[in-house]
Amino acid sequence: MLFPQIRLESTFAQTELAIRKPIQEIQQPKAEMTFEQPKAELTIDRTPSRLSIDQTKAREDMDLKSVGRRIEEAAQQGYQDWLEGLARVAQDGNEMMRIEHGGSAIARQAKRNSEGPQDQFNIGWTPSHFSVKIDYDPGKVEIRFKENRPNIQVQTNKPIHEYTPGSTEVNLAKYQSLKIDFENLRHVGTGGYEQTI
Repeated sequence: MLFPQIRLESTFAQTELAIRKPIQEIQQPKAEMTFEQPKAELTIDRTPSRLSIDQTKAREDMDLKSVGRRIEEAAQQGYQDWLEGLARVAQDGNEMMRIEHGGSAIARQAKRNSEGPQDQFNIGWTPSHFSVKIDYDPGKVEIRFKENRPNIQVQTNKPIHEYTPGSTEVNLAKYQSLKIDFENLRHVGTGGYEQTI
């Protein structure tokens, strides 16, 4: 015996998602920096050293005199000799004026005028000690230094930020469905009428 059957076949609806991702762009411009370093200032004041050597006395000790010095010495010696000669002549004249008192003045004068001064000799140094005079001034050096600090200027730049938000679209990819099927289903009407559904 065949029983009537009703068959139902259904499918669910299906959705689809269209996703657009967000876009984010960040740019960081570099900072702008200016840097200046002024030069340091250095001043040096120098008084040069001075060395003076006077060897006039040493040269005179070695009889290496200048012409001016020789003329000066000759003039002084001539004046001294003139004074000594004048004194000698005056002394001789005084002795001759008193010749009547006796004492043989002529013999004494002759002996005195014929003998020269006695030469003297002693150990000496040529040139003499400390005859070269040295004078030394070491001079001075004064250093002044001034440092200048660097001049730094920095300008920061803000980041550039661009953002595009994402989106999601929901669509129906497949609609739901319901399929009904009958099996062994009959309709019996009046008068013996029968029909298969």
